[in-house]
Amino acid sequence: MTRKRKAMPDPGPGPELARADRMERLAAFARDVLGHEFADLALLDRALTHGSATRQPGASYQRLEFLGDRVLGCVVAGLLYGQHDEAEGRLTARLHAMVEGPANARVARAWNAGLLIAMEPVSRGKGLADSDNVLGDVAEAVTAAVFIDGGWTAASAFVTRHWGPMMQSDHPFLNDPKSALQQWALKRRLGMPDYLVVNRDGPDHAPVFTVEVTVRGAPPASATGKSRQEAEKAAATLLLKSLEA
Repeated sequence: MTRKRKAMPDPGPGPELARADRMERLAAFARDVLGHEFADLALLDRALTHGSATRQPGASYQRLEFLGDRVLGCVVAGLLYGQHDEAEGRLTARLHAMVEGPANARVARAWNAGLLIAMEPVSRGKGLADSDNVLGDVAEAVTAAVFIDGGWTAASAFVTRHWGPMMQSDHPFLNDPKSALQQWALKRRLGMPDYLVVNRDGPDHAPVFTVEVTVRGAPPASATGKSRQEAEKAAATLLLKSLEA
C-alpha cells in the first residue's frame, strides 16, 4: 500500500528574498521620497531599523540619530541665521520649534516612514511606528545617513528640502499642543516632555490608547485617543492647561 505524502506548507519567501525586497523598496523610497540616491543603501536600512528588530550592536538607528541631531541643527541654524534678522533668543525659539521631536516627526510622517521601519511586531502593535518619539528619531537618523553617504552638500540640500518649508510660518507648530508644551518646558530648561502609553484597549481595527505625559517637576496628565498621536495631543493639552494655570 502506498501512502500519500502530506503536502508541505509553503514556507513563504526566504530571508534572502525578503531582504532583497526591502532593499528594493528602500531604493525607491530614497529616490522618489527623500530625493537622495544612496551609494550605500545599508545606511538607510539602518536608519529605518528600530532597536527591537535587531540584537546586533549598532544595527539600529540610535547612533545615526545622535549624529543626525547635530547635522540637522547646524543646517537649520544656518538657514535661520540667513533668512531671519532677529535676536538670538528668537532664533533659538525658532530652532527648537523646527528640529525637536514633533517637528521631526511631522517630516517623517510626510514620508510615510513608519511603513518602512523594521520593528518587532509587538512594538508595532503598540503604535510605536507612528509615535512622535520614534518618527522624530528616524528623521534624524535618515539625515545622518544622507550626510555620511553624500557629505555636507547632500545633507544641507536634503534638510533644506524637507525642513525648509517650516520657515514660511512665523510661529512653526505653535498651534500643536505637543509643540506648545515642548516650548513651555524647554524655555524653563525642564527638558523634553515624556510620553508613555499606559493602556491600549479595543480590537486591532479600532484601538483606544491611553497616554500619560510628564514634565520634570510637575504632576503627569493622561488622556485617551483613537491613535497614539491623538492621545498624546490630548494629554499635552491637559498638562499645558494645568501648568499655565
